[in-house]
Amino acid sequence: MKNALLLASLLAATSLRAQSPNFKEQQIDDAVGIGYGLAVADVNGDGRTDILLADSNVIVWYENPAWTKHIIAEKLTEKDHVCIAARDINGDGKCEIAVGAGWNPGDTVGSGAVFYLIPPADRTQKWEPVKLAHEPTTHRMKWVRNRAGRYDLVVVPLHGRGNDKNGEGDGVRVLAYHMPEDSHKEWNTTVVQGTMHKTHNLDIIPAPGTEAESLLVCGREGVVRMDQTDNGWKEQWISKHPKDSTDLLGAGEVRYGAFAGGQPYVTTIEPMHGDKLVIYTPKPEGPKNGEWQRHVISDQLVDGHAIATHDLLGLNNRQIVVGWRAQQKVGKVAVKLFWTTKEDGNGWQEAYIDDGGMACEDAVCADLDGDHDLEIIAAGRRSKNVKIYWNQRNQ
Repeated sequence: MKNALLLASLLAATSLRAQSPNFKEQQIDDAVGIGYGLAVADVNGDGRTDILLADSNVIVWYENPAWTKHIIAEKLTEKDHVCIAARDINGDGKCEIAVGAGWNPGDTVGSGAVFYLIPPADRTQKWEPVKLAHEPTTHRMKWVRNRAGRYDLVVVPLHGRGNDKNGEGDGVRVLAYHMPEDSHKEWNTTVVQGTMHKTHNLDIIPAPGTEAESLLVCGREGVVRMDQTDNGWKEQWISKHPKDSTDLLGAGEVRYGAFAGGQPYVTTIEPMHGDKLVIYTPKPEGPKNGEWQRHVISDQLVDGHAIATHDLLGLNNRQIVVGWRAQQKVGKVAVKLFWTTKEDGNGWQEAYIDDGGMACEDAVCADLDGDHDLEIIAAGRRSKNVKIYWNQRNQ
């Protein structure tokens, strides 16, 4: 009996420890201009995951483990750099990099730029920028696996071309760029989606092996899932926000999530630069391809601008990292972690990861030290910094 009680006590303590966030902060850069966009990938092929940043005037990567800062591109356009995509797309153990620049959301005709960066032999030196055709207001991008097992660069602008009608004119042309054998030559493009407005972000839905990956795209109209088919991209609306709605005003950030039993969810920040952390779960009744149920987890964000979903606590589900920057509203900046052990989208708990020291513009997660626990990496706007929050779960 005594042994049984001891075992139960140990199991309870282990469960509590697994669910209690424990992160140790390390600032690796305190001289950031505007930390617009982060990525994580192995840049130099040493088997370690590095950190990449699209800053206002430079593109940099921080080399693991000393976090030495390498500037690989500078001032690609007169206006700011705004986004970055990094992924090993050819299997050589080193990532390929694309960046977006020319950031001027008020110019829906002449702004924007898309570059593919060709690395030198020494990847700590300057990379060669190859300028690609683009739509105005380039804003977000990701490398996405296609049906042939290769990778396309999907680029999401903020506004439609020539759209100066408060998000009511032409739709945004989300494009997939197909890399030619010679990356200096013209890249053909395919339209992924072209009817949404103020499309602020996107996410990849994981797919096994070499299967084609699907996308989530969010904007003023809500959240749509895009699947690759024999007949092009097919859309399924997770949530539609009517134009005349007074409470559903679109979404600014979106990420895919999953509970321990495999049940998927989608999480958003609503509206764009908003105050609400929201999740969507499939309705138990109704058509399979119908809209999902909406649950508001928190309405305490102040200019929310970052979401990441990963299993940081060893719960076998995806928890939610959310960051806000208080750029457009006065308030406290923060990074928080939300987690639950329930399978129905309820029972969320929350804890600060950074209470006041990170005006979070973007956040990503990765195992940076090989211990199989994921760290949180965040870039700050007004705080002008990049931080690693080291996961201490097993220590």
